Amino acid sequence: MQAMSLDSNSYGRTPVSHAQLPEVFRNSYASLNEPQKQAVEAIDGAVLVLAGAGTGKNTSSDNAPCQYSSFSKARPHQVLAVTFTNKASLEMRERISHLLGLPTEGLWLGTFHSIAVRILRYHAELAGLQSSFTILDADDQLRLLKQLMKAEDIDDKKYPPRIIGGIISRWKDRALLPDQINSHEFRSDSYEVIALKIYREYQARLKILNAVDFGDLLLLNLKLFNEHPDILNRYRNQFQYIMVDEYQDTNVAQYLWLRLLAQGHGNICCVGDDDQSIYGWRGAEVGNILKFEKDFPGAVVIRLEQNYRSSAHILAAASTLISQNTDRLGKTLWTSEAKGEPVIVRGVWDGEEEARVIGEEIESFHRKGYKLSDIAILVRCRFSNP
Repeated sequence: MQAMSLDSNSYGRTPVSHAQLPEVFRNSYASLNEPQKQAVEAIDGAVLVLAGAGTGKNTSSDNAPCQYSSFSKARPHQVLAVTFTNKASLEMRERISHLLGLPTEGLWLGTFHSIAVRILRYHAELAGLQSSFTILDADDQLRLLKQLMKAEDIDDKKYPPRIIGGIISRWKDRALLPDQINSHEFRSDSYEVIALKIYREYQARLKILNAVDFGDLLLLNLKLFNEHPDILNRYRNQFQYIMVDEYQDTNVAQYLWLRLLAQGHGNICCVGDDDQSIYGWRGAEVGNILKFEKDFPGAVVIRLEQNYRSSAHILAAASTLISQNTDRLGKTLWTSEAKGEPVIVRGVWDGEEEARVIGEEIESFHRKGYKLSDIAILVRCRFSNP
């Protein structure tokens, strides 16, 4: 991988030598495959690690290696590492603490929401809040929406508060405040018109209550950064290295937040997989990962393609299927494992026939001596109300 100069128009990563890596990486370096080594060696600049399914990104030796390498060139408080769930955040903390021998208290490691809360607490007054603001959960949010709709004499049977709340949350995920939404795009009797009316009143009530909901956390961070460039520059200067896990699941607000923070120095490492973006229904934008190289010209894209989980037949079937997708950067998973059993695709008329076929297969295996506990049925479906 060629070294790249870092200027205002280039965010290419500068590789380091094996000897310059932290000792913990030198010890496990030999066990990594070549793309994983590239990710460990890439320190300065922008890098996108496309980690295919089963490529081992969640192991302690190769999960977002640039996360840990960055600690070798910056003080702990200068590294920002964000992920999506509390569980993933805890695992990240445990790995960093174990690998580098650092206590994680006070480090900027956590979920998008937890980091955004921390920033908002520091600058609450500039965001129109007191530092003691409360965060509404889903039940509190629904209760407040019901109150506002009742006060406006809006029929909550025709316009269920949960749906109205969902529309407002999607707008917040797209970083849209009420005055940024064009009501002329909607029919006069649409859910969106009602939602926009309630959205304005909802935000005003939250301010009176000194409260926010989860969608506000990043939304108010963006407002704070855009209206107070000095605050943005403070965090740009502080966070010399930014790491993101599951980047394909970011929504627009998260994407804009990360881009604002990273466009100063360009040291950002994102790990994700455009082929595993399944959360569009909750605001995730796979386009964020697709335009990474446009956002950071000169960025290095590293593909982790060696699969350690599945047989060759399974990978071939999955790769052929996913290759039909248009919104992807593209990669080819492979494995050194045996070919395994061929994949069988069987069509059935309805759910009853599907259950009968599966039952017969289970009985057949059971007669051959397999334990029932050795058999698994995996189902992915959407449940809907009758």
